[in-house]
Amino acid sequence: MKRIVLGVQYDGSCWSGWQTQPNGHTVQDTLEKAILRFTGTVVKTTCAGRTDAGVHGIEQVVHFDTELERNAYSWVNGVNAFLPPSVAVQWSKEVTFVPDSDDNFHARFSARARTYHYVLFNSKIRSPMWNNRAGWTFTPLDVERMSEAATYLLGENDFSSFRASGCQAKSPVKHMYSINIRKQGELIVFTLCASAFLHHMVRNIVGSLIFVGGGRREPEWMRELLLSRNRSLAAPTFMPDGLYLAKIDYDEKWGLPQKNADETMHFLSFT
Repeated sequence: MKRIVLGVQYDGSCWSGWQTQPNGHTVQDTLEKAILRFTGTVVKTTCAGRTDAGVHGIEQVVHFDTELERNAYSWVNGVNAFLPPSVAVQWSKEVTFVPDSDDNFHARFSARARTYHYVLFNSKIRSPMWNNRAGWTFTPLDVERMSEAATYLLGENDFSSFRASGCQAKSPVKHMYSINIRKQGELIVFTLCASAFLHHMVRNIVGSLIFVGGGRREPEWMRELLLSRNRSLAAPTFMPDGLYLAKIDYDEKWGLPQKNADETMHFLSFT
């Protein structure tokens, strides 16, 4: 038995999220059907982190087990031959697999951190060029105010104030390693790196930072919001269009051919 790891990229605007659904219109369903057509074998994939409908993946990481012999080039190009234009395997890596061992690579449980980008188009008039690729708000935003507010979220905290009601995570406590906010022209990109994220956590944080950036709240409000652990006090969940799963961090021993978080920025036409 072999464990194959894939780096998968997708435009989430036309899919009902990552996770398999009865209608079959998800990235996971589409990827597994492509693998079936390529190999003639049914496989079950496991991803690093599920993404919702409309959310994009610059580098989703998945693994599956198989008895088949294929080289990395074949896994990439063979599977891609059966995928639609909105989904593509970027790389493949076979990792050591020992049956019944707790030391095997796991796309989800071996992850040390996850990084998301949120792209926001900040202009009085919406742009069709960023439709489905970025969120939009017409209120002028102050990046310095938002950056100050973001510092209150760093470290290990209970993020219940930014947790969706249907979140299935066992604990709301996560470690936020960094939040960087940068502006170029009419684009603002929020880059968040944490040990893991709760359901809708990034979109809820971005929505609340926009309240601060637009002058509706002071930066200190973010600290009060965090300590309240009350979702009803935070801003509404912001639109999914601008959210990108950018990078999953793993131990170097696995030798995965990944890009770093900064390198993923060029996919957003933002450098």
